[in-house]
Amino acid sequence: MPVYTYEKQEIWVQNGNKNIYGIAYVPDRKGEMPLLIFSHELGNDHTSGERYAERLAEAGYSTYVFDFCGGTVGGNKSDGSNKEMSVLTEASDLEAVLEAAKTWDFVDPDRIVLLGGSMGGLVTTVTGTEHQDEIAGMILMYPALSAKVDSGTEKYQSEDQIPEDVSLFGGWIHVGKNYITDLKKVDFDQLLSSYKGHMLLLHGDQDGTVPISWSEEAKEIIPDCEYYVIKDGGHEFFGQPFEDAMAHIMTYLETQLNNDN
Repeated sequence: MPVYTYEKQEIWVQNGNKNIYGIAYVPDRKGEMPLLIFSHELGNDHTSGERYAERLAEAGYSTYVFDFCGGTVGGNKSDGSNKEMSVLTEASDLEAVLEAAKTWDFVDPDRIVLLGGSMGGLVTTVTGTEHQDEIAGMILMYPALSAKVDSGTEKYQSEDQIPEDVSLFGGWIHVGKNYITDLKKVDFDQLLSSYKGHMLLLHGDQDGTVPISWSEEAKEIIPDCEYYVIKDGGHEFFGQPFEDAMAHIMTYLETQLNNDN
């Protein structure tokens, strides 16, 4: 398998009155090619997807990493703030990116795959299932299916009880009221069970943020799920767990994209 050189292109995407910042990793090859769109974790930004983008681009897959409009702890280059973001605003951002990507000259619009980690995995679930006829595959890594429990949505019986400032993970990140209200609106089990394509699900056995049990339950309701436990993988993959995850991702892409990237 050839190893491609690649170039990085800054590409801005418009979503309503907000501008989304992102970087495309484009292999040095001719014609349209597959694209993976990476959705980052809560608190992170586009840089958490860089190591995936680099490896994918070297394998001949174009990749786009971007900052959601809010939902980061420093470094966000997109418009918006943490107090405005929610799983649904981020799903809207991803939807805008998906629509824009279909027009990029290096992208084969029939071979776009969504890849999301943690909160980005939830966002990928929302957008991917709503646009499943427009994507060639979906990859979820340690999806934050525990988000409703982690944010205490069950303790708010009415919208009036939800504070304007919501502290998550001991104050590590503060979000707004609509973070809770929008989580309450989404039935993630229903969305996962509605996906008709072949999905790849990866979760580390040492994840201390989202227990692996959430993915163990999810794999049972996803109709066509390829599931792997990443040995020694935490919440995000580094070192050997990253290498193991990449191996599964590459195999999945070769299968989904008809062995012709």
